[in-house]
Amino acid sequence: MSRRGIVSWSEGIRRRDSILSPDPQRESSGPGNGLTLGVLALQGDFREHRAMLERLGARTREVRNAADLVDLDGLVIPGGESTTMSKLLDAYDLTGPVRAFVAAGRGLLGTCAGLILAARDTVEGAPPTLDLIDITVRRNAFGRQVSSFEADLSVAGLQGDPMRAVFIRAPWIERVGPEVEILAEWEGHVVAARQDRVLVTAFHPELTDDARLHALFLHMLRDGHHAPVGKRNGTTYLDATDGATIVVCVN
Repeated sequence: MSRRGIVSWSEGIRRRDSILSPDPQRESSGPGNGLTLGVLALQGDFREHRAMLERLGARTREVRNAADLVDLDGLVIPGGESTTMSKLLDAYDLTGPVRAFVAAGRGLLGTCAGLILAARDTVEGAPPTLDLIDITVRRNAFGRQVSSFEADLSVAGLQGDPMRAVFIRAPWIERVGPEVEILAEWEGHVVAARQDRVLVTAFHPELTDDARLHALFLHMLRDGHHAPVGKRNGTTYLDATDGATIVVCVN
């Protein structure tokens, strides 16, 4: 059948959402095997997150209403335009359900605009945020579109070479609460953090071939509430890039 209609996964499961986002190729093994992740698909680069997660073995679902959250193990809020996404969350009656989803212990990954929406608040006081992680964010902190850049970034929890990070009209984290773990900084500004099962980045890990950040998120979902990143409790993760191991052993 045409890709404009119903299409099939390799397992024979038929789906209807690919008219907006064609099915990525899902690997049969990897840290996401057995997990189902939702990607908020109201606006932004949700397709790239789906492709990365399915490359790591997870099933994915595009989330556009509250019913799409049922039976998910975690949710990704992608990069995009945070004010537009906030308005669409309200328009589609998703603000309350997403908050309840995380409050129930499900995991969340927010990148760029997703970081802004997940925050407790912003320096500017807008847009309305979801208060899912105890941080205050400054929007467009690194400059406008023409100031976008890439940088090699050391991220706590990822062994090996620095991660190539893509910053597009990127925010930074201005304040972190006492329960928030700082995972990465750039030029003195916090650009990645986590609290419980919420992981946020100011950059776009989905726009490179390096899947380690997404692998870290998937293992957070598997492990539930984990010990803080540190030498006291090393945790071994799969390195989704080449099959080696990632050992959490920082700070």
